[in-house]
Amino acid sequence: MQQDVIIVGGGMVGLSLALMLAKSKIAVKLLEAIKYPNYEDGSVAPYHSSFDARNTALSRRTVQIYQKLGLWDALQEHATPILEVHITEQGSFGKARLKADEEKVESFGQVIENAWLGRVLLSQVRQQPLIELIDGVQVTSLTQDQDDVYIEATRGEEYTHSLKAKLVIAADGRDSFCRQALGVGVDVHDYEQVAIVTAVQTSKPHHQVGFERFSHLGPLALLPLPGECRRSVVWPVTKGTEHEWLGEENDQHFLDALQKTYGDRAGKFQKTGKRFSFPLSQVLAHQQAVGRVILMGNAAHTIHPVAGQGFNLCMRDADVLVRYLNQHIADAQDLGDPEMLKAYEQARLADQKRVIKFCDSVVRGFSNQNPVLKLLRNTGLVAFDVIPGIKPLVANYAMGLKA
Repeated sequence: MQQDVIIVGGGMVGLSLALMLAKSKIAVKLLEAIKYPNYEDGSVAPYHSSFDARNTALSRRTVQIYQKLGLWDALQEHATPILEVHITEQGSFGKARLKADEEKVESFGQVIENAWLGRVLLSQVRQQPLIELIDGVQVTSLTQDQDDVYIEATRGEEYTHSLKAKLVIAADGRDSFCRQALGVGVDVHDYEQVAIVTAVQTSKPHHQVGFERFSHLGPLALLPLPGECRRSVVWPVTKGTEHEWLGEENDQHFLDALQKTYGDRAGKFQKTGKRFSFPLSQVLAHQQAVGRVILMGNAAHTIHPVAGQGFNLCMRDADVLVRYLNQHIADAQDLGDPEMLKAYEQARLADQKRVIKFCDSVVRGFSNQNPVLKLLRNTGLVAFDVIPGIKPLVANYAMGLKA
């Protein structure tokens, strides 16, 4: 059966994009390799905030996209705003502060639990008549000719779906099968780091303040979570040392290291959830538009989480793509027109490159222990606090409103 659009990959980007397309009256088939939980099933426990949840900082632009979709009220239940950001370096005098009220914005973004975001998106997708969700299937073949894209997807030994569409959006992750099937190469930069991610409880309330603290181990992000003393931790450590921080037996060791790095800014680090780790690398596809296929999300670009920009960049990509598709529908043109998709790719490259360069230079700039660089960083952080005009620029940039 002919569908307007097929999305491969039902993660947060794939689900969000499917809802954006459906809102534009575009029919979507969404293919996902993992079998989703059925939240309607009475045996599935009601949602409660997990201490172990991974979290995402949503920029103001991303929040605006969810508001347009009518989802923000539901999402906000498990999100907390960032009203202030403090950037400091351990053992140094420089300090930068951003305050939402001074920048005349309601917040710098919202920290949300991924499990809740996924749950709300999935339940919305299931209610949407224009989206056909096929989960538990593996895409095994992707080919295209001038007019259509052809996909085969199998469910174990059971059967194979043969599908075709005018447009395929591949949001199937960093190791994207679709990208490989198209023969698109990638540039990979391995940071030789692993991010340790968890939630912690502190004795002092967070007052909606986020911290970015640079230590010899790497940049440590401590962001406010729902519940006044819960905070999200993202801490990159040198690859090969992650075993030192994982597992219940290392709980106290991890809390002590946080305390040492942070001092008493957050009070006492009292409790930690289970730590997760994932390798940090920058992966950039050589092309994002190939014929009638668009690479989206981590399949197109995976970046260091230091500035919390990865998911927000993907959402801006999705928002702009939908704008291009809407224009094409209005002109009664082919949704998968390769020239239009190339134009979308070109339109997004400047924003993508800017964010990637920004994240990369922050990581490299603060990882270097050269004393001269350290002095420059400190004076830079001081200047950030005293020179007018710099703060609004950085604040706008971080909020993802510049695209």
